[in-house]
Amino acid sequence: MDEVNALSDEAFVARFGFLFEHSPWIVAAAAKARPFADVAAMHAALLNVVDAATAGQKLALLQAHPKLADKAAVAAGLTRESASEQASAGLDQLTAEEFERFHALNSAYDARFGFPFIIAVRLAGGKAGILKAMETRLDNSPKAELATALTEVGKIVRLRVEDVLP
Repeated sequence: MDEVNALSDEAFVARFGFLFEHSPWIVAAAAKARPFADVAAMHAALLNVVDAATAGQKLALLQAHPKLADKAAVAAGLTRESASEQASAGLDQLTAEEFERFHALNSAYDARFGFPFIIAVRLAGGKAGILKAMETRLDNSPKAELATALTEVGKIVRLRVEDVLP
């Protein structure tokens, strides 16, 4: 952590800006909370920035995430991290039927909540687990789903931090 704490704010953002999908502003704000005692403290500081964000900033963070198994997102260019995470769950190798199911659930979810379905795919139990979560979470209230989606973002970020800082 000494190396992380010694980085300039700009270098910190350059190194860790990928942690939140297209939202390096969170990393930039968390840089001000250094020094971090350990990886857990860094993760907590990152999530504190999200917790303190406005409702609009939280919604923008969620809206910056790609839809799962979405061909348009792939064509537009997923981040390297999202592409790897989705591939780890087999979302890059769906049958036509699975793709149609994901597409229908993505559309229903986005229409209901106004942001893409977000889940830490590496912890979700593969395609079947993701589909089950999508179906189940469609029944959540908007307030509950916002909280759930932000919790999932936190899990994704924790995994990404652990990938680069053992």
